[in-house]
Amino acid sequence: MTRGFYIGRFQPFHNGHHNMVERIAADVDELVLGIGSADHSHTVRNPFTAGERIMMITKSLVDTDLVTYAVPIEDLDRNSVWVSHVQSMSPDFDVAYSNNPLVIQLFREADIDIRQSPMFNRDVLEGSEVRERMINDGDWEALVPEAVVEVVNETNGLERIQMVSDSDSNGE
Repeated sequence: MTRGFYIGRFQPFHNGHHNMVERIAADVDELVLGIGSADHSHTVRNPFTAGERIMMITKSLVDTDLVTYAVPIEDLDRNSVWVSHVQSMSPDFDVAYSNNPLVIQLFREADIDIRQSPMFNRDVLEGSEVRERMINDGDWEALVPEAVVEVVNETNGLERIQMVSDSDSNGE
């Protein structure tokens, strides 16, 4: 049995993430999804709580033929010990997946098998684009699984991100 590890902030979990999970599923029997920056929420960059992101992922992958575990990973601002921190929060895994250059380097330095996957429609499918569309009443729903739309609606996430993106200035 092979267990993989895929980390992301998933702010929110979008179709690019979903596509990545589908690609990883061809290589592993089980997948741990590390919810990065789990200690951050209610900001423009990180509007959703770790629990809300776990709901997004779990509901989005319910029909996937892959055993998945979502685990929160709080930020640790010491890169030299980050991999051991991740390992302490996660079930054991055999291979890690990332396209982030720093994450790739840190796993390599820890002698952990790290694999990259081609990004799916990266020019549109990135969290900052989804969040920007949410703030500006754009078509963000087309970029995320239906389950994510449901979680955002259930948690009033659209109102939240619009409120935290607002300025308290008087227009000057």
